[in-house]
Amino acid sequence: MKESSLKLRKKFVFPAVVILLTAAVLSYVVPEAKPEQAAYQNAPITQQPGQGMGLNNVPPAPDTVITPEKPKPVALSQRIVEYHLNVELNEQDKSLIGTETLTWKHPGSEPVREVYLHLYANAFESKNTTFYKESGGQLRADKMQEDSFGGIQITSIQTTDGDELKHRVQYVQPDDENPDDHTLLKVRLPDDVQPNEKLTLQIGFEVELPRVYARMGYADDFIMAGQWFPKIAVYEPKGTRGRTDEGWNLHQYHGNSEFYSDFGIYNVKINVPSNYIVAATGFPASKTKVAENRKIYHFYADDVHDFAWAASPNFLYEEMSFSSSAVPGMKIKLYLDPSHKELKDRYFYAAKKAISSYSKWYGTYPYSTLSIVVPPAGANGAGGMEYPTLITGWAADEANPGYELERVIVHEIGHQYWYGMVASNEFEEAWLDEGFTSYAEDKVMEKEFDISPVTPVESIYMTNPAPLKLDSWHYDNHQHYADNVYTRAKLILLAIEDEIGENKMQQVLRSYFQRWKFKHPDSTSFQTVLEQVTKKEWDQFFEQFVFDGQMVDYRIEQIDTKVVQQNGQKAYESSVTITRNGGSYIPVSILFRFDDGTEVTKLWEGKEKQFVFRFTHSAPLSWAGLDRSYEQTLENLRINNFMKAEVPKEEETKWNIGTAQALEFIFGLLGW
Repeated sequence: MKESSLKLRKKFVFPAVVILLTAAVLSYVVPEAKPEQAAYQNAPITQQPGQGMGLNNVPPAPDTVITPEKPKPVALSQRIVEYHLNVELNEQDKSLIGTETLTWKHPGSEPVREVYLHLYANAFESKNTTFYKESGGQLRADKMQEDSFGGIQITSIQTTDGDELKHRVQYVQPDDENPDDHTLLKVRLPDDVQPNEKLTLQIGFEVELPRVYARMGYADDFIMAGQWFPKIAVYEPKGTRGRTDEGWNLHQYHGNSEFYSDFGIYNVKINVPSNYIVAATGFPASKTKVAENRKIYHFYADDVHDFAWAASPNFLYEEMSFSSSAVPGMKIKLYLDPSHKELKDRYFYAAKKAISSYSKWYGTYPYSTLSIVVPPAGANGAGGMEYPTLITGWAADEANPGYELERVIVHEIGHQYWYGMVASNEFEEAWLDEGFTSYAEDKVMEKEFDISPVTPVESIYMTNPAPLKLDSWHYDNHQHYADNVYTRAKLILLAIEDEIGENKMQQVLRSYFQRWKFKHPDSTSFQTVLEQVTKKEWDQFFEQFVFDGQMVDYRIEQIDTKVVQQNGQKAYESSVTITRNGGSYIPVSILFRFDDGTEVTKLWEGKEKQFVFRFTHSAPLSWAGLDRSYEQTLENLRINNFMKAEVPKEEETKWNIGTAQALEFIFGLLGW
């Protein structure tokens, strides 16, 4: 998911300018130091029952929108799950009626007698749900309207033998024991499921869509169906993400958390009014049919772990075939709000640049299609979100958006890699998706649009760092979550790059992607790949910055100067005390400038908590400055990186950054 870069930029830049100008006034004026296309395959597409839905016995009709594409014969994942879904949109009351045939293959080594279903839509059924209590009915700047609730109800759940299991279900709340949270359902089975055995359940369900504000819902006649169907939880065999014993990974839907699912096959039919256009995960599996003022879309996707769709009668549909040296061939499909019709070339350009860059750097985008949905004005709750082979841009609120248009497309396409294919557990280690995607996004924006991040400014806002291997709902609030799993996580990756270089970092990320795509890695998985590629250990780095919440804080603690005699001549002996209050990873440089213009640069490894540099020189020391080139990406308290010699004791606590430093920061910001 994309946190608004415009919001972050306002957050970082304007307060930073005020701080730095204030610092300049209070401080002394000092001189400035001189994508192998493979994914879709020939899996059988079976006809779904769908009684009473009008989905099956529809007479053939000419193709109305899109023609089918053929799947490819290569399996990229273990395909633990298979979903056959039929859903009908009631456009009048904004509801969905669906049937689902779910087949799950037991990946463990012990028999199980119960399965668990995520019912994410129930996050919106009241103000007492865990999601609402934690979020306050708000996600980013989008708020839930008072008159809009929603939810999902299971109407039937049966085995293939026809046994009804509705009386064998129970809502569970493993994270907070909130009895009003119904986002996780336990289903007790009549018989054990043995290892490698398949379980098939036939489920009927109904969804009441909320007004869109948190990834799903409606805005007038626009529909965003994300997390709209009963979805089985992930059963993790021993060894998965470091587990010492096998079992279900079970969490409710929280205010900060996103999702975690197994890869599989999705065969989905979507019934909408005949004037609606549908965008969805995957590709058309058969021709779109029209009968009795209804239209039936049929989509197929495999080696994906989710399925989302959007629908509107107002979409302007455009498509473009695309290939590059790293992408043999695919279709980019654009479902554009009419108010952005003049901007279609910008959407396509951003998508092409992102796909080609990521494919070249990390590995070929393996799917035959990518759909981009631009929600209408007022529907930004559906914007800036990722699903397998489908992303959403920001809502079309502005007629002339700046580079936020491109940035959000670049970011969400990055999620196709770190969320879509690597598939980390976003409940428990969101940084492995959001941080990696934010890092990759900045690389594309710099390469293709000449927009560079101002990392020194971003780092100074890390005032409340926290461990990254942390359940998403254990951060203080959404801002604390975003600061850490987006920005601080990105800075940590850049800090690794500081040490090993950009080319080696690209090799690390490519190796990590290739090793863990279509699997479920954890933070240790990434550390292992990093150590294998760089041939060095990274325990200390990860302990400080990933598993703990440290940043870097080097401080010039004190400068003392006294007159001495040297070879019968007057000289000055200066001692400069440097303190490390946080973590360390690369040596810090210190520039010492004397009154006669002499400059001396020293490097300090930072292994001790404190170190004293001593000089005897013919002129007194004028000032000392730490990390003048801003090489310490994780330094978040730069205000104490400079000190002028002979500062009176009562002035030592003032913000003593120089005017030249402040201007350097400000001019950099203006060019951002």
